[in-house]
Amino acid sequence: MAIEMAGKNLGAAYARFRMQRRKRVKRYGKNFIRSMSDFIGRQSLVGDVPVYDKNDFPFVKTLEDNWHLVREEVDAILQHRDAIPAFVEVSADQKKIASDQRWKTFVLFGFGKRVETSCSHAPNTARLLSQVPNLQTAFFSILGPNYHIPAHRGVSKTIMRSHLALIVPKDRDNCWIRVVDQNLNWEEGKAFVFDDTYDHEVFNNTGEDRVVLLFDFDRPMKPLGRALHKIFLFGLRMTAYYREPKKNLLTHEQRFEAAVNRAQDMIEKT
Repeated sequence: MAIEMAGKNLGAAYARFRMQRRKRVKRYGKNFIRSMSDFIGRQSLVGDVPVYDKNDFPFVKTLEDNWHLVREEVDAILQHRDAIPAFVEVSADQKKIASDQRWKTFVLFGFGKRVETSCSHAPNTARLLSQVPNLQTAFFSILGPNYHIPAHRGVSKTIMRSHLALIVPKDRDNCWIRVVDQNLNWEEGKAFVFDDTYDHEVFNNTGEDRVVLLFDFDRPMKPLGRALHKIFLFGLRMTAYYREPKKNLLTHEQRFEAAVNRAQDMIEKT
């Protein structure tokens, strides 16, 4: 009994140690990367501003021109909404801004890697995304009614973000993202590009869903900036910030696939 109790105490102590270590790594890592923001801004080939002219990124127009194909696929995915994980279920590190089930995410690409099972449910979207140079992350971001994503900042200026609007509430004036001092309203079939390391927050003060295709891609930079970005990604892949979402994604892929199979079985039986 004493040996068993000692083992439990040792296990609990190790778990606390790992948690504290993770917090320190996350805090110091963020502080280091953010301390490099000014340098990365000077390495940028497209300037350093909160919101960009989307015409500077030709692949954005390709996505806009084919947005109806993406919309069809997300409509089919949303038929199994209950099996789509909340953002916080995929990445516990996002719990400060993703507090409940009203913000869901269907991941297609993560840290430059294609999520095969998810992409099989959105082949046209995956094909269009494959044309984005140096794509890092892409997912359907499904924001439920009356939800607010608190003000926050992304980690690395080496990555840029775009939203392609797919489903926008009829009362679109009450659904927007604030990036520093600019309020941007989504319009179905239209996209915008911004730097998420600037302070931003999201409001959906309506009774309807807002769905966008959110995707991140490498900032066009000078050679030294690109080299720093590669070092950043290499280090990131060594941390729980990368490994845990990757593990969680596999679980949720299986859950979603099971839900689709059950629905297909029911259709066949009827």
